[in-house]
Amino acid sequence: MGIAFLFPGQGSQYVGMGKDLCDRFEAARETFAEADRALGWEISRLCFDGPEERLNQTEYTQPALLVASIAVWRCLGEPIQKGTVVAGHSLGEYSALVAAGATPFAEAVRLVQQRGRFMQEAVPKGQGGMAAILGLDRKSIEEVCEKASDDTGRVTAANYNAPDQVVIAGEAQAVQRGMALAQERGAKKVVPLAVSVPSHSPMMKEACRRLAAELEKIQGRDLAIPLINNLQAKKITTWAEAKAGLVDQLSSPLLWEETIQRMRDEGVDLFIEVGPGRVLSGLLKRIDRKLPTANAEDSAGIEKVKELLEK
Repeated sequence: MGIAFLFPGQGSQYVGMGKDLCDRFEAARETFAEADRALGWEISRLCFDGPEERLNQTEYTQPALLVASIAVWRCLGEPIQKGTVVAGHSLGEYSALVAAGATPFAEAVRLVQQRGRFMQEAVPKGQGGMAAILGLDRKSIEEVCEKASDDTGRVTAANYNAPDQVVIAGEAQAVQRGMALAQERGAKKVVPLAVSVPSHSPMMKEACRRLAAELEKIQGRDLAIPLINNLQAKKITTWAEAKAGLVDQLSSPLLWEETIQRMRDEGVDLFIEVGPGRVLSGLLKRIDRKLPTANAEDSAGIEKVKELLEK
């Protein structure tokens, strides 16, 4: 059996994530304590008790999700030897690299908080935006983005999540124009996302530059298991390749649909989402309803996944 471990990105966070695990597993308690020490403040309290408004600020969301995901991973027993490949959705790529042994956990936690801060500082609040377009094909959405872009602002495809779901990002006014044009083209649904940072768009170039400088300070290792990266849906095994992808993915479209297809080509026939929420499991069903999926985010899910891995 080919197994892929998938790690979620922003949008999967919620107040209370990880608390159930810490009540039951020493590995989870140790993970949150390690993160608290690494950051110099209690990210455990933010995850367990909120406030939600702060948890949803990108510089806090990113380390919180990474910590919660790695807590789940450790509660599973870090089953890297059971896997064929790993991948993560945007921020989740950092969690995947920790799981693959490429990045030390404490360094990754500090790095993704900086990543979130760099992203927010690259675009003043209110100037950027993102929206999910459902029910239009890729070519139509790209044409919509081109038509919606002008000298006052640009919008581009940011996340190719599934055949019928693409996220667009860019200057706020251009995103609004893109949403209107998508509806005119017959989109089934157009949903503005509650974010002010236009991730995976050219507006993130300055954040990329600052992130690259921080990544140079990390002594990463080659991966114990291949990663299918966001940038090219390419199989990555070295830290040098992974590091370059982490920088460039921030200002480039995220190729999630292609990532899943590449995993299928690699022989994957079970997809396990590791971390808060079920966003990635939902996207898998949009890509192909027949794909076998499992989710580990709480103690019940962890026990079920452990049983699957022992078969």
